[in-house]
Amino acid sequence: MSFAAGLFYVMAALAVVTALGMVLNLRNTVAGAMCLVVTMISLAVIYVVLDAHFVAVLQIMVYAGAILVLFLFVVMLLNLRSDAFTPSRATAPKVVGAAVGVAVLAAFLAKLPDALPKVAEIPADFGSYRQVGLALYRDYVVPFEVASFLLLAAVVGAVVLAKRRLS
Repeated sequence: MSFAAGLFYVMAALAVVTALGMVLNLRNTVAGAMCLVVTMISLAVIYVVLDAHFVAVLQIMVYAGAILVLFLFVVMLLNLRSDAFTPSRATAPKVVGAAVGVAVLAAFLAKLPDALPKVAEIPADFGSYRQVGLALYRDYVVPFEVASFLLLAAVVGAVVLAKRRLS
């Protein structure tokens, strides 16, 4: 096994373990958010191993950076205590529902390989900085500009609301 394949499997296992840690950390939201940060970073490493460097940078900047900082800010602002959440007990309908869900998922996954079409060959420069830039500024220039004006309006609105509260 090559180094890249080994790193892929290690990061995939780390992503699964930390994602489970995030789900199972119901009482400590900050620890759950930290598990989510590690999950996002391990996914970014997987993208690097798969030669999708642009997607890896976006993964770090957008998810591990901005969204998780916002999530931690909200968690700390709400000051959630560990006694604020008490998980409910497993009842018969919940167990039956979980079993039915697992059975449906297993049936779906059993039929999935037959239903998928054959994958076409991906070009070598797919997902590169150049291709993304060309797509944004050539093919999708109008939606890109609309999104930029929308974000500008949101920032101006936030500044106006913040100044109104200060005065």
